[in-house]
Amino acid sequence: MFDVPPPERGVRGIAAYREAWPPFFDWQRSGARFAVDELDVTVGGDVAYVWALLRCGTDEHLAEAPDRRLRLTLGLRREEGTWVVAHEHHSFTDRS
Repeated sequence: MFDVPPPERGVRGIAAYREAWPPFFDWQRSGARFAVDELDVTVGGDVAYVWALLRCGTDEHLAEAPDRRLRLTLGLRREEGTWVVAHEHHSFTDRS
């Protein structure tokens, strides 16, 4: 699975996925933050598509890589009047 916490190469299996989150929350407690830089929402009937560019990191990390953005894409559907996330994807640019 690929999600917000490292490793960027993803994790395999639910146990590894669970292990990835505690360091992520420690990182957030250290002062990391998410800031929406751009946001676009398109709605048509009972489906919607959202993309955003986010800045993620501590103040030090953001200063070191001021142009780095996390891309977020969401697919939503309306079920009984409530919007629910049907698909979520995060990605960073390839730095190689």
